Amino acid sequence: MYRVRLPVFEGPLDLLLYFIRRDELDIYDIPVARIADEFLAYVRLMEELDLDGVGDFLYLAAVLLHIKAQMLLPRSPAPADDETEPVDPRQELVERLLNYLRYKEAAGRLEAQAEARQQLYTRGTAAGAGDEGGEQGPPPLAPVSLFALLDALRSVLARRVEPPAHTVRREIYSVEAQMHYVQAQLQDGRAHPFGELVGGRPRGFVIATFLAVLELARQGRVWIRMLEGREDFLIEACEATTLEEADVAA
Repeated sequence: MYRVRLPVFEGPLDLLLYFIRRDELDIYDIPVARIADEFLAYVRLMEELDLDGVGDFLYLAAVLLHIKAQMLLPRSPAPADDETEPVDPRQELVERLLNYLRYKEAAGRLEAQAEARQQLYTRGTAAGAGDEGGEQGPPPLAPVSLFALLDALRSVLARRVEPPAHTVRREIYSVEAQMHYVQAQLQDGRAHPFGELVGGRPRGFVIATFLAVLELARQGRVWIRMLEGREDFLIEACEATTLEEADVAA
C-alpha cells in the first residue's frame, strides 16, 4: 500500500474541532455518542488509505468510546446530603480541546507576525539577500483541510455504484499510474470534480486516485478547492505545471 506522509499533520483533536465547526456544535456540550461513531468511520477510512499517524486517532477513538459508554450507563442516585454535582465524563476532553485551541491561536499569531516581519528589510540590505541558500520547502497540500477532503471522499464512495461483474478478478491500481491518469484528465485546462474522475469505477480505483491527487497536490502540481456542500472537490492543474508540460511537448 502506498503510504502518504503529509507535510502539515492534522491530528485527532483537529478532527474533533472539524466536526464541531462543521456542525456548529457547542464545545461544552459535545454529542459524544454521534461524534464517536463518525470519528471511527474516519479512522477506518484513514486506515484503508494508510495515512501516517493513524495510531493517535485510534487512541482518541478509544477515549471517545469510553466516554460514550460512561454516558450510556445509568447513574446511581446520589445521597440526599451530597450537594456535589456529578462530574461530566466529557469534562477532561473539553479542557483538552480548549487548551489545544489556545495553542493553535497562539501559533497562528506567531506565524502572522513572522510573515509580517518577512516583508520588512533593514537599511542597506538588498531585496532577496536574506533568501540566499534558503529553501522554501514543498508547497502547501491544498487550501482546504484534510478532513474536508476525507469527508468528500466518503460522499463519493457512498454514491458509487459497482457495475455487475460476472468474473472474479483482482485489480491492482498504483498511485503512480493514477497520477498519470489524473494529469491526463486535466490536460483540457479546466477544473474537474473528483467524483467525475472516478465515477462508476471500483473502490480500489477511487482510493488510489484520491491518494494520487494528494501526492500531486503535495508536489504543487494540482490545486484543490472544495465544492458547496463539501460532498466533492475540484481538482485543477497548476499553471506552472501546465507550462512545464507544454515546454516538454514542444
